[in-house]
Amino acid sequence: MRASRRGLIAGIVSALVSTGIAAQQKPSPVPPAKLEVSLAEAVRRALDVQPVMVQARGDITNADWQKRVAYGAFLPSVTFNSSTFRQNVSSFVNGLPVSPGTYTYNTGVTASLDLFTGFRRLSNYRNADATQDAADAGVMNQRYQVSATTAQLFYASLANEDLVRVAEAQLERAKQELQISVNKFQAGAATRSDTLTATVDLGNARLALLQAEANLATAQANLARQIGVDGLVRAQPDSQLPALPDTTTLRVGALQQAPVVMQAAALERAAAAATWTSRSQYLPTLTASYSTSSQGLTEAWKGFDGGNRNVNQFRIGLSWMLFNGFQREQTTAGTAVKLDVARAQTADTRRQLGAQLTQQLAALFTAYAKIGITSANVAAATEAGRVTQERYRLGAGTLLDLLTAQANLTQAQVNQVQARYDYLIARAQVEALVGHPL
Repeated sequence: MRASRRGLIAGIVSALVSTGIAAQQKPSPVPPAKLEVSLAEAVRRALDVQPVMVQARGDITNADWQKRVAYGAFLPSVTFNSSTFRQNVSSFVNGLPVSPGTYTYNTGVTASLDLFTGFRRLSNYRNADATQDAADAGVMNQRYQVSATTAQLFYASLANEDLVRVAEAQLERAKQELQISVNKFQAGAATRSDTLTATVDLGNARLALLQAEANLATAQANLARQIGVDGLVRAQPDSQLPALPDTTTLRVGALQQAPVVMQAAALERAAAAATWTSRSQYLPTLTASYSTSSQGLTEAWKGFDGGNRNVNQFRIGLSWMLFNGFQREQTTAGTAVKLDVARAQTADTRRQLGAQLTQQLAALFTAYAKIGITSANVAAATEAGRVTQERYRLGAGTLLDLLTAQANLTQAQVNQVQARYDYLIARAQVEALVGHPL
């Protein structure tokens, strides 16, 4: 009776090994990746399609035109006008009698130039120049931020691909464990509990592989969205692991030349120029204008002879706002407050950059150290798993010892994958902070 029960259980377990595992080998419902890209190609594509980069390039265009307008304020403005009219009563135009219903014409050109605006034009030009510098720094900052985000998604895709291979190796070990327990059970050297426990471990390994494949598909979809591609994108692996960078002078240079610091400093200069623009309201404005016009009964394009008269005017005007209900004072106070805020933001940006750089450098060195440690852990766990499996095969160990050793090996392999890509991601984050490759 016990022999028949043992044979029945062995048949069930064998069926699980053959049919259950075969089910695992069916095609995955996750669609395959259609496009393979390198990290450089992924970054190039992301820089072309990311909205923050489009906005940053648009800010440069706006800043360029703002600077051009500030430069154009030093040039005269020219206006051309032309008109014609008639009326039903007699009138005089330039001393000439005009009969009812007769057309009269007026064509002229006027040029005006601000001679003095209380240094407003100069401060506006300085403001526009600083705004342009801030836009340039903003593009550089966004370029490295997008590059870092793309690198993070790229490495996440590679990491999940490696984790799929770890899960596949875990599944193969679970198959071997189950087969060993079946053989021992058939030989009477193991209990039914061992075969059932090994069957559960095999099911968990299958679920772990399914989850790893789902994570890989998600990572590839996120990478595809980042670079503007529909569907899935596979990251091309790079076997070379860059060495630790030299960070001796990295902090000093970053606090002065990092894009985010340069952008904050440029915005501070723009705010300082805006204060002088508001103060220009306390000074007078001197304007000169010249106009020439043709008025009469003959079309202007026929010359100034006959019934036409040429009228020339030259004017110099002075205006000085003496009091406008404290509006100047309000504007000046507001720009002064904005300047104080800009100075505080520049100082805080440097401190924030220093803190972030400290954090990322610590993560960089820690991840690099973990690469060596996890590699040693994988070697040790692999040997421990081999010894434990052999001991269980010979009856000198328990299935629980074998499952524990295999779980330790899987975790060591996962830690090794994470350490490698944590180092690469931390390196990309440092590059985004300092604004140049390491």
